[in-house]
Amino acid sequence: MNSITTFLAAAVVAGTPLLFATLGELLTEKVGNLNLGVEGMMLMGSVIGFMAGVSTGNPIIAMVAAAIAGGFGALVYAFLTISLRANQVVCGLTLTIFGTGFSSMVGKNLIGQVTPNTIKNFFVPIRIPIIGHIPFIGDIFFNHDMFVYFGYIMTILLFIYLYKTAKGLNTMAVGENPAAADAASINVTLYKYVNTLIGGALCGLGGAYLSLVYVPAWQENVTAGRGWIAVALVIFATWKPQKAIIGAYLFGGLDILGFRLQGLPGFEISQYLIDLLPYVVTIVILVIVSMRKSGKNSPPAGLSVPYFREER
Repeated sequence: MNSITTFLAAAVVAGTPLLFATLGELLTEKVGNLNLGVEGMMLMGSVIGFMAGVSTGNPIIAMVAAAIAGGFGALVYAFLTISLRANQVVCGLTLTIFGTGFSSMVGKNLIGQVTPNTIKNFFVPIRIPIIGHIPFIGDIFFNHDMFVYFGYIMTILLFIYLYKTAKGLNTMAVGENPAAADAASINVTLYKYVNTLIGGALCGLGGAYLSLVYVPAWQENVTAGRGWIAVALVIFATWKPQKAIIGAYLFGGLDILGFRLQGLPGFEISQYLIDLLPYVVTIVILVIVSMRKSGKNSPPAGLSVPYFREER
């Protein structure tokens, strides 16, 4: 592969954890819950998934454990915001703080340990027959490990679920107008809980990919702010999964751009400035999106608004 193809293929890998986190937050916000605890859920999934992977050497158990950890964080958030109607922003920020501390506490004995070979071998790149041999496209998108392909599948499934199924339409109805959805005999509480928990599980999987495959070793704060970028990517994607995958891979490319530029002869620039690039671009995109508001690009009308059935 030439240098451009290699860079774009690496951007897909780097964007995969962002993709799972973005899809998870997108699904959560579709039911009207603004969960700013993405970073915390990613860290919880990362440390629990890595710990399970080191203990068992089984990649499936590691990923399931990571999904459960992320889902547990989302469950705590859901109970506080849906059942107790606590402030969603405060609960999300608290979840991030909790997840950061939890990962540091649990992971202090894991520092320096690396992913077992059984898991490394499980996540080796696999070239998809036929489409994997398409020039340029095949090298970029279809010569990766199974988790990257799982990201493709989850994006497609989420699109189908939201726009092609009755339950998906109910999900969006809950996010747009929970009172009207409730009047139409849709179980608002159930939809909010289920989608929020699935969203948390996806965030946990994104965190586990970082520690088990992308790094692959345990290091403190392995997410390095990717959870916050995922929250911004939901806005960039205008709450649409087909746009989320584009944004995730774009920011994946920005994340690894510094390493590529530093390898160029005669190129000298501070690594700290390069590390700032994804966050600067995040701010720029948020400003642009906020200036181009329209009905199609608007967030769910009920986002971050607690639903009181008694006030219907």
